[in-house]
Amino acid sequence: LLLDSNPQRASFFQDMASPEQFVKLAQSLPPRLIRLFKRYPPTALRQSPNPSPASRLEAGAVLPAQPSSSIKPAPPQEPTDRPNPFQPQRHPVTGRWHDPVYSLRRQADLVKLARQHGVEELLPFTVKGTAEKRRRREEQGLRIKGTGVGQKVKGHIWERTLKAKLEKRRQAMLSMPQLVQTWKERGHGRGWKKWPK
Repeated sequence: LLLDSNPQRASFFQDMASPEQFVKLAQSLPPRLIRLFKRYPPTALRQSPNPSPASRLEAGAVLPAQPSSSIKPAPPQEPTDRPNPFQPQRHPVTGRWHDPVYSLRRQADLVKLARQHGVEELLPFTVKGTAEKRRRREEQGLRIKGTGVGQKVKGHIWERTLKAKLEKRRQAMLSMPQLVQTWKERGHGRGWKKWPK
């Protein structure tokens, strides 16, 4: 599910065994990520038909650090179809565009934080995400004209015409014996119409 360098945190997601592990994971996340996941729970957790306390906790319901006997799971909430906070939204009534909730700079900061803590794949889609940046780099190249997939560098004019020029030279050398023979037959230039360049 997640590509995480921290094996302990990766095991939390793989096991999904107990709510205590999710409490530890949620407490290890920085407050900015916790607030983001509270306000915009990950889609995988919102779409689960019967959310467990562990998934609610992972979605951002951080419980205080108390003994496990006093922890009470929150009542299940209906999943709401919230728009992506990282993308501009069109107002359904007026048709006007609204800016994203998080600016591009704040999106980049959140992606860096999530990458450090191994939860980047839980974030909503953003152009600042690692996967999207990698896809754009492969598609567009290094932002130098001609370095993308299916593109070529323009080059100098002598570089662009070199291949055709060399092919023309090769054909001329192959037809040179016939040219010399014709030259001799026509009296060394008398009646010659096509002078070689």
